[in-house]
Amino acid sequence: MLACVELMPYCNGSNRNIVQCLDDYGIPLYLSHTVTNVQGLHRVEKVTVTQVDENRKPIPGTDKVFECDTLLLSVGLIPENELTRKAGIPIDDSTKGAIVYENMETQEPGVFSCGNVVHVHDLVDFVTGESYKAGKSAAFYAIGKTCRETGKRLAVKKGNHVTYTVPQYIREENVEKNVEISFRVNGIFKQSVIEISDKDGVICSFKRKHMAPGEMEHVTIPAELLNKLKTSEISVSVIPEEVGELWQI
Repeated sequence: MLACVELMPYCNGSNRNIVQCLDDYGIPLYLSHTVTNVQGLHRVEKVTVTQVDENRKPIPGTDKVFECDTLLLSVGLIPENELTRKAGIPIDDSTKGAIVYENMETQEPGVFSCGNVVHVHDLVDFVTGESYKAGKSAAFYAIGKTCRETGKRLAVKKGNHVTYTVPQYIREENVEKNVEISFRVNGIFKQSVIEISDKDGVICSFKRKHMAPGEMEHVTIPAELLNKLKTSEISVSVIPEEVGELWQI
């Protein structure tokens, strides 16, 4: 491989992939660059890469031409939710996946969703973990052990520098010991604090040394903290102590 080109000023992939797939093999990573021309008769022969400005527009005079025979495009993932929509199950505009409760149940009782159909994961391990949770929850539902909106329901909202949260709702009666919230941030942060808050203030906080859009974050909230809340909404926010390069996405 001659080069890896990223449109954004940061890598949208995980840091481990940069190290294991690029750094270990001496492959350069060009941030804030995009492909502007492809040449070839019967197959690719040359690819032109150009630097982009803060508005992601190509900058004249910054072209780099690579002689190569292959161009691979990574255009991101969007959850395939045709069946979800046909079933009338509400979709989150941010994740493009089904809105789910703490046990991966959608807002259609008895229908559960997990993995990349809910939100795009960066590790298959997280997909596996969610599938176990959804399967266990479906089994509990079948034998009547799932709460059916009889208790308090907490809405989980995205706060500062957070692009989405999963789950979007938590039913306290279904939380035995703790609940995990997954989310992504909208920039590169170094030393930062994740704050879980309600209308009265911060409920709990978690420190992080590094966060980036390409890597999903997780926090775990004990059930005893949720039980003390007198509100119907909590938010997840990032308070940066050090910002690497903050770029809104």
